[in-house]
Amino acid sequence: MAVEYHCCELQFFIHIVIIALLVVFAGLMSGLTLGLMSMSLVDLEVLAKSGTPTDRKHAAKILPVVKKQHLLLCTLLMCNAAAMEALPIFLDTLVTAWGAILISVTLILLFGEIIPQAVCSRYGLAIGAAVAPAVRVLVWICSPIAYPISKLLDFLLGHGHVALFRRAELKTLVTLHGNEAGKGGELTHDETTIITGALELSEKKASDAMTPISETFAVDINAKLGRELMQIILDKGHSRVPVYYEQPTNIIGLILGADEDWSGFFWFPEVEFDQFVDSSLSAVFEFTGCRL
Repeated sequence: MAVEYHCCELQFFIHIVIIALLVVFAGLMSGLTLGLMSMSLVDLEVLAKSGTPTDRKHAAKILPVVKKQHLLLCTLLMCNAAAMEALPIFLDTLVTAWGAILISVTLILLFGEIIPQAVCSRYGLAIGAAVAPAVRVLVWICSPIAYPISKLLDFLLGHGHVALFRRAELKTLVTLHGNEAGKGGELTHDETTIITGALELSEKKASDAMTPISETFAVDINAKLGRELMQIILDKGHSRVPVYYEQPTNIIGLILGADEDWSGFFWFPEVEFDQFVDSSLSAVFEFTGCRL
């Protein structure tokens, strides 16, 4: 039989305060379950090393707490369940049994689940860092029950899975962070092209980067290096220009193209071409991989 307290009595206010604290506590545990457990260790390590100063501070506080994920999960769920189960007990002393059930379900659903999880999904890092010391205490208090359960989960499911990106996923992630994707990314088109190109190197062969000799701009070793030829080389814009002897297929060396400062040579007469040729060539098979 329920024990009833009249309004404005001391016991009535004590129970109201306890009920409010239980709702807040249950909501905090529910929000932290979503906020902390949704953060992977990789994400937190990235934030701790290269995030903003505020994010680094928050991630450094959270990392030690979430390293034992199963223990943290058991602790948060146990505390949440204890608060939700205790709430009808104290409500039953103030209202009828059906009223206690109705009010407890409403309070838990609205203030213990929906609102806390919505807030923690948005500000989980800041909230988790703020209550990290309290969570440590709860883990210690619940450890006699939570620790054996967490060890059983570790045995059955394995330890916390480190969610690393595969090569294809990294390429997509980089592309989405480009400013051309329209999602607020800061990477320019050139940066995304260079990064994705580097990630694709292991999948490419030398033949994928080769240009047929018939389509290659090359110059004869016997040509005179004058203003006209230098202008042609600069207009082509290649960093390296092949040099051939008699036949275009007989490549004997390279000269620096657009990367070389040729401006001073425009004022000199034509000079012999061979003094600028670098003959240290490297030959590779077409099936050679492009790994760095």
